[in-house]
Amino acid sequence: MTTVAAPSKVFADRIGRIEVSATMAVAAEAAKLRAGGANLVDFGAGEPHFPTPRHIKDAAIAAIEANFTRYTVVPGIPDVRKAIVDRHACDFGSDYSIDEAIFTVGEKHALFNAIQILVDHGDEVILPVPYWVSFKDIIQYAGGTVVYLETQEAENFRITADAIEKAITPRTKAIILNSPSNPAGSVVSAEDLERIVRLAHERGIYLLLDECYVYLNYEGTPVSAGSFTWAKEHMVVLGSLSKTYAMTGWRGGYALAPKSIIANLSKLQSQQTSNATSIVQKASIAALAGSQECVTEFRAEFKELRDYMLKKLAEIPGVTCTKPEGAFYVYPNISTFLGKGGIQTATQLATKLLHEAHVVTVPGEAFGTAHHIRLSYPVTRQNIDEGTRRMGEFLKRLA
Repeated sequence: MTTVAAPSKVFADRIGRIEVSATMAVAAEAAKLRAGGANLVDFGAGEPHFPTPRHIKDAAIAAIEANFTRYTVVPGIPDVRKAIVDRHACDFGSDYSIDEAIFTVGEKHALFNAIQILVDHGDEVILPVPYWVSFKDIIQYAGGTVVYLETQEAENFRITADAIEKAITPRTKAIILNSPSNPAGSVVSAEDLERIVRLAHERGIYLLLDECYVYLNYEGTPVSAGSFTWAKEHMVVLGSLSKTYAMTGWRGGYALAPKSIIANLSKLQSQQTSNATSIVQKASIAALAGSQECVTEFRAEFKELRDYMLKKLAEIPGVTCTKPEGAFYVYPNISTFLGKGGIQTATQLATKLLHEAHVVTVPGEAFGTAHHIRLSYPVTRQNIDEGTRRMGEFLKRLA
C-alpha cells in the first residue's frame, strides 16, 4: 500500500503576507461590545451617516420588480459603464470609452485586481504615509515591495512631486495616490498632481489613482488626474459610489483605464465574482446619471461636521490635529499620552478608549504612523459632543 505524504503546511505563503483589515477588526470588536449592551460612540466606520438617496433606492426596487436579477456581462452592462465615463468626463474632462471602464464590487475590488494584474514579485510600489489600511497588504499579497513615502505632519501630510521623484527607482512599477486621503484628509495640489502624472508617464510608471473621496474636497475644486488625457496610457482611475452617494453597503465601484488593462481586469474578475450585482448596477446608473444635488448637500454637511469635530478636539488638552482638506476623517496626534497609564502605543490607547470610554477609534499603526488615532466624523453633533467628552475625560485621567 502506497503512503502519500501529507503536505508540509496548510496555508499558502501569500495569505501570511496580509493582516485582517484594521478597520474591519475594530468594527468587529465594537459589535461584540454593543451586543453585550455597551453604549458606544462610534468614530470608527468610514461611511456617511446619510441614508442612500431616494432616487437611487427607487432604481434598485424597479430593477427587482422588472426581474433584472440575472447575470450580466462581467465588466458591467453598457449603460452603467456609459454612466461612469459620462459622469467622469462631465466633472473632470476625462476621455474614456465604455470599453475603458469596468464596474466592480466596490472600489477595493477594482484596486485589488489592478494591483494583481500590474504588480509582480519584486516590483516596487510607492505608497505615501499615512496610507489607507488596505494598500500595504494588497501590494504585499501580489508579491510587490512597498516603498513608503514619509510625509510631514507639520505640512498637513502633503504629497509633493519632488518627494515622489526622489522615491522612484528602476524597480518602480506603480505609484498610489489617494487624494483627498484616508486617514489624514490631505489633498495633492493641482500643480503637484500634474507633475506627478508627467513623471510617471514619461518613465512608464503606472499611477493608481484612488478617487474614493474626490468629491469631498473642501478647500478647492475637485481635481482628477484623469483630466490629463495625454497620460491615460499609464493611469488607472479607481472610483467608488460608497462615500459620494452614501452607498457603502451596496458595493459599487469602478476602474477607468486603457482597454488592455480593463480587459485584464475583466479576465480576473471573471474568475472571482463574475459581474457585480445586477440591481446595484441599475442603482448606480441612477446615482451617476441623475441629479447630483445630494453630492453637494453631503459635502456641505461633511465640511460643517469637520469644523465642529476640530473645535471639540481642540478643547481636549494635549490633543493636536491637522486640518483635513477633504474626506471625512480627522487624524489627531495623541503622542502626549503615550508612556502614561501603561499605554505605550496608539493601538493600546485605542483599545482602552473602546473598552473603558466606549469610544470607537482606529489606531494610527494601521495607517503607518505611531502617534495618531483616526476618527470618522459623519455622525450627529450630539455624538461628537458625547464622544469627545468621553475622550477628554479618559485622557485627563492619563495626563
